[in-house]
Amino acid sequence: MPTEEKQKSQQISGFEPYVETKGEEYMGDPMRKHFTKILNKWKQDLMHEVDRTVDHMKDEAANFPDPADRASQEEEFALELRARDRERKLIKKIDKTLQLIEDEEYGWCESCGIEIGLRRLEARPTADLCIDCKTLAEIKEKQVGK
Repeated sequence: MPTEEKQKSQQISGFEPYVETKGEEYMGDPMRKHFTKILNKWKQDLMHEVDRTVDHMKDEAANFPDPADRASQEEEFALELRARDRERKLIKKIDKTLQLIEDEEYGWCESCGIEIGLRRLEARPTADLCIDCKTLAEIKEKQVGK
């Protein structure tokens, strides 16, 4: 695959993967700006979905005389609201992450303190654990759930 096509296929949410310069400090100003841009775009997209849901519910709200039609509409609205609730929680996590960037504490594992890594953060910008600590946490969660 040509280099340009390969780079395009690796884009995350319309963003080019961050290209480190030789000897660049981990989570220096350019990296923090990169992740701030990604997180703000993600938050903006989520907020747009919230607005779309509100508009959709206003436009589609009807008092159907048929109980089956009314139940179908209520179920559709309930599913949309659950999705928006998950997105609301994600927006809170994005805001927390943006604060970590501002405080220059972003990019390090909350459990062991090592670098989380650029590629993991680009895949999951709100990650607060390195891959090893996250894997261990998932294993523990599965054991407790049994």
